[in-house]
Amino acid sequence: MTETLNRRAALAALALVAAGFARAQQGATVRIGYQKSSTLIAVLKAQGTLERQLAPLGVRPAWHEFTSGLPLLEALNLDNLDFSADVADTVPVFAQAAGAKLTFVAQEAPSPSAQAILVRADSPLRSVADLKGRKVGFAKAAGAHYLLIAALDKAGLSFADIQGAYLTPADGRAAFERGAIDAWVVWDLFLSAAQRQAGARVLADGTGIASYQRYYLASTRYAQARPDVLRTIYAELEKTGRWVKQHPREAAQLLAPVWGLDAATIEQANARRSYAVRPVVPEVLGEQQKIADAFLAEKLLPRRVDALDAALFKPGA
Repeated sequence: MTETLNRRAALAALALVAAGFARAQQGATVRIGYQKSSTLIAVLKAQGTLERQLAPLGVRPAWHEFTSGLPLLEALNLDNLDFSADVADTVPVFAQAAGAKLTFVAQEAPSPSAQAILVRADSPLRSVADLKGRKVGFAKAAGAHYLLIAALDKAGLSFADIQGAYLTPADGRAAFERGAIDAWVVWDLFLSAAQRQAGARVLADGTGIASYQRYYLASTRYAQARPDVLRTIYAELEKTGRWVKQHPREAAQLLAPVWGLDAATIEQANARRSYAVRPVVPEVLGEQQKIADAFLAEKLLPRRVDALDAALFKPGA
């Protein structure tokens, strides 16, 4: 009799523990940071896809918007986020230099024309070489930053030959339109919006200079604790990337009210992005090393970064 009661008590205790764990899992969140240019995450958020796909894992997404990539990865490193939507290839370099414990989850294949050096339609500047002595605005640590360095180098100039101005995209657009800067280096969606709304002219884009591969990252702590969640997110990003390219008009119409932009501008921007989501493997990190070395040469990094010294998530594992 006593043995039966003990067994029942043990089973009841196990049931309570299991119920408590289930409740905890149901209340679990994956904290996702993103930017306005995070197209695939914007589509997933608008469609409620991750809410549905993560529900069987007892997890729901919590969304946090950032104006640029560097603060986003800082939040990830400080454990204020679990997962980061795509950031420009330059941003992880700064995070690695700061000793951040981050895991590369996925990469979007190159989209070199999705960032460019812009001048006003009436500008006398006709080549990158003409930027000598001119004031150029760009966001620090963004892909645009490396594009400018690489474009200047190709034209036989150095960073010291221009007047650089660190500007957020919003401030850059305002400075560009009022003539406070001679050129502006920026990425889509801001690039397409400036072309269509302000008549901006492309002086040079990243073709043959900077591949512009965007990365999705997670805190290493979260990657080790919830690989199941990251596998689900990866799979949905991959599907969504294909859908956006196969349905450009529908995707643009979906995103227009989300971003407050006309569908034609969004469709133009999306046409320049690959949205081909793929695993991050050592072989594709070669340009990351070039970026790191270029920033070190400009004394923008406190120490040398080894691009291969990074944790890589294996979505198929």
